[in-house]
Amino acid sequence: MSSLRYGIIGTGMMGVEHIQNLLRVDGVVVTALADPNVTSRNDAHLLVPDAAVFGDHRQLIESNLCDAVVVASPNMTHGDILTDLLATDLHVLVEKPLCTTVDDCYSVLDLANDREAITWVGLEYRYMPAIARLIAEVDAGAVGRPHMVSIREHRFPFLDKVDDWNRFSRNTGGTLVEKCCHFFDLMCRIMPGKPVRVLASGGQDVNHLDEQYGGETPDILDNAYVIVEFDDGGRAMLDLCMFAEATRNQEELSVVGNKGKVEALVPENVVRIGRRGVNTIGAVEVHAVHDDRIAYEGYHDGSSFIEHLKFRDAVLSGGEPEVTVGDGLLAVVIGVAAHRSIDEGRPVFLEELLRS
Repeated sequence: MSSLRYGIIGTGMMGVEHIQNLLRVDGVVVTALADPNVTSRNDAHLLVPDAAVFGDHRQLIESNLCDAVVVASPNMTHGDILTDLLATDLHVLVEKPLCTTVDDCYSVLDLANDREAITWVGLEYRYMPAIARLIAEVDAGAVGRPHMVSIREHRFPFLDKVDDWNRFSRNTGGTLVEKCCHFFDLMCRIMPGKPVRVLASGGQDVNHLDEQYGGETPDILDNAYVIVEFDDGGRAMLDLCMFAEATRNQEELSVVGNKGKVEALVPENVVRIGRRGVNTIGAVEVHAVHDDRIAYEGYHDGSSFIEHLKFRDAVLSGGEPEVTVGDGLLAVVIGVAAHRSIDEGRPVFLEELLRS
């Protein structure tokens, strides 16, 4: 094929973000768009005026205009759209979270297991330059065996979305699924053990309390602490605050092992490495990180661009997805467990949610 043909299902903010990235990826062309919202469709069409436009994702699937499809529709639509897509031989990149419920994630997993085409989950934080460097350093043994991961995200509130769908947990899966699946995926990618238990505390204390949609007040958490324990004794913690936009770095990650500590700061794009017996407090290695491959930074420091390069290469080479449906499932399971822990005031074992 001369160019890999892409369809975009869901052309709101994230759909447009994917289009902007794909316009800068060699060897691909966006050939089709689908969204039930006329304004979203028209805005995206301005970026790719030669693309066919559809009001329903099934029309895009049946058009025979695509080799690969990006799903960037609202979270609660993923299950139905993926059910239709995974019955085809189209390659699929689905935005996080995989689905809003564990049952829907398992349904998608069953469908994906029976197909040869790639199904890739868009957990692109793995590819942020500083975080990618942190992961590489940990994999190379910089900290020895990882024992602790700490992730802090202090950021702005949820953005406005089409029809305000992201104001309610029934649509998003809840903040700890919608937003934090990225961080639970990073924990599982970094730690050598398997996650087994979650303990969380959180609430909605500041954001959206004065908003009304159809007579309802939003119910999305805006802050939480989440501890994830692993079967080898390791543990990870998330510190989330979504009314902390007056901050220098939105994300700060650290991994500590028996031989040292690695930190990543985003968007400062700095990695700090301290080695036990070599470095001391205040005197560690400091590295500014940059990825020359990134042609478009967008909303996520260029990580979506790297994700698209890797997805394209896997499609063209017949390779495997780096971020699998199983990875997407596990990130949702931990988020659901965290919400259950908050709601019920107890630790939640993942075996309560995972298939035996």
